[in-house]
Amino acid sequence: MAKSSSATASASGAKKRKSKSGALTHEEVKSLGHELLSSRTHLNHAPTLLALLSPSAPLKIALEALISLQSFFEPLLPSIPSASAAAAEVASSDPELVFGAWLRQRFDEFVAALIELSVSPHSDDAIREVAFDAFMDFVKLGKDGRFHSAIYHKFLHAVVHATDSIDPLLELLGSKYSKYADVCYFTYTSLDKITNSLGSQTTGSGKDGLQNGDDSSENRNVICIHNIYNILVHTPALDFQKETKFDMWSTVGEYFQLILFQNLQGSSATHINKRLKVKFTKAWLAFLKLPLPLDVYKEVLATIHQNVIPSMSNPAILCDFFTRSYDIGGVISVMALSGLFILMTQHNLEYPKFYDKLYALLTPAVFMAKHRSVFLQLLDACLKSSYVSAHLAASFAKRLSRLALSAPPAGALIIIALIHNLLRRHPSINFLVHWEVPQDDTNTSGEASQPKKVGADPFNNEETDPTKSGAMRNSLWEIDTLRHHYTPAVSRFVASLENDLTVRAKTSEMKITDFSSGSYATVFRDEVRRRIKQVPLAFYRTTPTSLFQESDFPGWTFEQASVEGNENSIVETSGASPAKRSRV
Repeated sequence: MAKSSSATASASGAKKRKSKSGALTHEEVKSLGHELLSSRTHLNHAPTLLALLSPSAPLKIALEALISLQSFFEPLLPSIPSASAAAAEVASSDPELVFGAWLRQRFDEFVAALIELSVSPHSDDAIREVAFDAFMDFVKLGKDGRFHSAIYHKFLHAVVHATDSIDPLLELLGSKYSKYADVCYFTYTSLDKITNSLGSQTTGSGKDGLQNGDDSSENRNVICIHNIYNILVHTPALDFQKETKFDMWSTVGEYFQLILFQNLQGSSATHINKRLKVKFTKAWLAFLKLPLPLDVYKEVLATIHQNVIPSMSNPAILCDFFTRSYDIGGVISVMALSGLFILMTQHNLEYPKFYDKLYALLTPAVFMAKHRSVFLQLLDACLKSSYVSAHLAASFAKRLSRLALSAPPAGALIIIALIHNLLRRHPSINFLVHWEVPQDDTNTSGEASQPKKVGADPFNNEETDPTKSGAMRNSLWEIDTLRHHYTPAVSRFVASLENDLTVRAKTSEMKITDFSSGSYATVFRDEVRRRIKQVPLAFYRTTPTSLFQESDFPGWTFEQASVEGNENSIVETSGASPAKRSRV
């Protein structure tokens, strides 16, 4: 009873001090902190200091209250009961049990305040960093030196559901703590749970709305998806192949290894590697099952083949995601090609209609796309296989040559390089370079009575099936038109196809990387840098008096038209400057 009365007295004293000036000053807050740390008789200073932990509170006062409360709770962490035990001890008559329940409540309030200070965009950068470091200290020490996954899960849940920008906080998380294996492990574990919970809340209609990018894309679920993606990006995958020893954030790092590998024998680093990969894979799979907004979808496809696939335990599990993305069409299919190509070449994924989809992606828009460089390099790699049939190779060559008619100069250079490589790799289609139609040749329908017209093009550019396009009965006449291209670089480069590409010893493949990032600017810059030995000169023995000479147009006579009778003609006024004229 004495303990309770003294605490009540100290609380009333704090209220009196606050009421004199209307708000606590920095010195008063500092005094409350010293009293709280000095004796249990001042325990009720803790709620007063907790009330000062707000993003809108003055910086010095909030920092002083935070430091005092952190110093108060850290020594008491071993005596703080669990949440379930604290709930049962509330109705107990034992003062120590009651004190333990009260301490648990205050500690939960303090942790919630630290999370709010860390996540809130209104917090000052200084107090955000101090609050986050204090929170991570409790994560480290909260369970006798073992990683406190429960409060860390609360933190990630608050970050995912934050409605404002979380970039400053994620920078702190990524730069300070993502290098620790246990932090990464429990980050992936919590994100897996949060993402699955979010996915179960999303209805089928909501998924369609998110994919189409309509007004419903501004709802809370979309914000959560953005936040989950940002956390995954700021939690880089550890180099699982090179790591032989993993650093732990928790004090008792051996406990983390024990809970994972208590029944396993051998190298602990190897087992940590495997378990981290499993958690990493589960977190990303759960995220990719969500209805991703279009901007997030594109960002994922642009980086997943570099940042995600190499660190997954079984990359082939992404086959559904990539095939679904590849079937969408447009820019999504172009961006999904990188990951799908890796799964096919390195993880034995079979995709029967792969080349049909790739053929359909060859449109004029490809040469204007943001990721055209990677796509064109992959296109060249996909057509490198010796298993590509002659019909397929001819269809791609013809489709590319038809695109050369409408492609920009940089695109025409890439097309010439791609066709050059195709003709060199597949000698059986070299007849496309020069095709002569016999007099007795019939048309594609097989009607012998109707000979094929000279100049007719049997190639069907609208056909989606490359084996039915009619490319094998055609020629690359479009490439011949590039000899007269308005860009000198293109007209010069066409000459590379005049070589006999069937003689592989005398020719070499062209590197698509040298052309794939071209544009109008690069073509112009290269042309300006060229050193020309001979240039055309305009030389006249006498000063020309007109733009054209009569000798330039035989049979034509150039006479000056009379201006008399033209009311709107312009004449020079006498005595005026030649530059000044008036209308008559």
